[in-house]
Amino acid sequence: MTPEALLANWVDVWRAVGIAAPDEALCAELQRRYGEPQRHYHTMQHLGECLAWFEREKALAERPGEVALALWFHDAIYDVHAHDNEARSADWARDAMRNAGANDEAAARVHALVMATRHDAVPEGRDAELLIDIDLSILGAGQARFDEYERQVHAEYAFVPDEVRLPRRRAILQRFLDREAIYATPRMHALLEARARANLQRSIAAA
Repeated sequence: MTPEALLANWVDVWRAVGIAAPDEALCAELQRRYGEPQRHYHTMQHLGECLAWFEREKALAERPGEVALALWFHDAIYDVHAHDNEARSADWARDAMRNAGANDEAAARVHALVMATRHDAVPEGRDAELLIDIDLSILGAGQARFDEYERQVHAEYAFVPDEVRLPRRRAILQRFLDREAIYATPRMHALLEARARANLQRSIAAA
């Protein structure tokens, strides 16, 4: 997405949650964060892909503005040495909403949506299902993009020795493959499930 398209999306998202004059400096700060040098996959490319998927699927959302805000913030904090990135990103999203004048209930829902991207539990509720399907859409990407994604993830953790990193990566991919269904929303399941499983099997076999 172009800078102009990103800003337009940002404004529309905040208006959807009842904020008429969103903080453009915060939009710029988030884009700066997604451009940090330690990132290879969790970048503006990933955010743009997520927002593009959301534009196609947002009719499924109960509260589309909140889902979109959760997408903007879901990887806002990304420290490859930390284990609380989602929690810190969720806190930032909640505080930003409160500071902008959103009500506490909406801020809490967005916080919960960002926390759902830890992928340690099956998402509950239509908005969480859509958000997680979008975040995992990369698993069902075409082969070239999926292979690029795998290279990007390995680059983010290149400091971890191969004998540790590769088995951990296989285990993560296997957990997705072991799910009864990777995608919960009907259309994304129909579009991506089979390809995601093929990508995961191929990556696990090659690792």
